[in-house]
Order: sequence, then structure tokens, then C-alpha cells
Amino acid sequence: MSDPHQPATSPGTDQGDIERRAALAEALGKEVWPADRDTLIGKAQEGHAPDHVLSQLRRLPEGQEFTNVQEVAQALGLGTEQQRF
Repeated sequence: MSDPHQPATSPGTDQGDIERRAALAEALGKEVWPADRDTLIGKAQEGHAPDHVLSQLRRLPEGQEFTNVQEVAQALGLGTEQQRF
């Protein structure tokens, strides 16, 4: 059972990072992976993603392939959850 007095976010994350990662996941969906920076930007544009999501994606390194949102978040320097189970 978890302690109700402990924060709900994992160490290394903050609420802002969680919200940014969720916005990325919503904009990109599950069908795009694996994908490089340009593919991710194109997918987000097709879905009319908000400007702040597109701005984040444009910061990704070119020529790198990502297999999921977690890898994108790490490349952007967002705090990510560690595997808990």
C-alpha cells in the first residue's frame, strides 16, 4: 500500500514535466513509433498540436530515432519516471 503522505510523482519528475510529457503523448499517439524528429513534428502538425508541443519537438536532435514518448522526454531533458515494478 502506498503512503498517502508521500508525493504522487516519482523522484526526478515534477508536475510540469509530467504535463509536458502527457501533451507530447497526446499529440503523437501510439502509431508513430519508431520515428525521428521530422516524423514526430509532422505527426504533431497533422493533429494540430499546440505550439508549445511543436516547439519542444523542434528542440529534438536531428538524425536520432525515438521508440516512445519516454525517449523523447529524456532527449528534451524532462524528468522521467523510473520503472517501478
